[in-house]
Amino acid sequence: MTAPGIVAIRGGGDLGSGVAARLWRAGLNPIILERSEPIAVRRSVSFGEAVWDGAVAVEEIPGRRAGSAWRAVELAADGVIPVLVDPEARSLPAVNPIALVDAVMAKRNTGTTRDMAPFVVGLGPGFVAGGDVDAVVETNRGPNLGRVIWRGAAEADTGEPGPVRGLTHERIVRAPVDGAITLVAAIGDEVEAGDVVARIGKADVRAPIGGIVRGVVRDGLMVGEGMKIGDIDPRRDPNLCRLISDKALAVGGGALEAILAARSGRRP
Repeated sequence: MTAPGIVAIRGGGDLGSGVAARLWRAGLNPIILERSEPIAVRRSVSFGEAVWDGAVAVEEIPGRRAGSAWRAVELAADGVIPVLVDPEARSLPAVNPIALVDAVMAKRNTGTTRDMAPFVVGLGPGFVAGGDVDAVVETNRGPNLGRVIWRGAAEADTGEPGPVRGLTHERIVRAPVDGAITLVAAIGDEVEAGDVVARIGKADVRAPIGGIVRGVVRDGLMVGEGMKIGDIDPRRDPNLCRLISDKALAVGGGALEAILAARSGRRP
């Protein structure tokens, strides 16, 4: 069985999933390549969660874990977004994609090269268009978010979370210590500032502000001190927990533009 227009995506977190959703809705067939134990905060909009759960749905788009490259292609042909455990992208020859998108979001290139697919896109800093990849999509918020860069690099990472009602770092939940996390609150729960949302060993992890738990890592994961483990949304709208972010959609639109421009010959 074959699936036309396969695009391999390295990384199935929220940005990689935004790319996958945009490509899928445009009629292409994304296949996500993930780690064996992916970590995501916005789990309800991350196809990578299929590695843990077997099957997921992101904005009603079905995703399913695939046990082999052949099975991934079969699922893609059936309209499902496959998630294949393949962090080193060794399945690419069997998958035979028209393009590869690196959505690992490591702020550096972790091994993607232009010879891995007919067309290669890198998201954000760490890639050079015309160097290690064919095109780069800007991931920093601002007037260039989602723009395709055909020569050169994206802007440096600011380390600044996107503002929600003027709050940036204030809404991020970070691990106070190293250890295994035990969740107290779930995605979609409403909390107030100071409420316990999780525990790591004997340390309580408290909500920095009031709002909705928009994202939190999986129960039982080992986390490191200072690691981002949750996100509180002050808008208190539980529906937002299930929606791909505006940033992920913008970046996904840029990846789609780059791939279609390359295939149509309209790239600069």
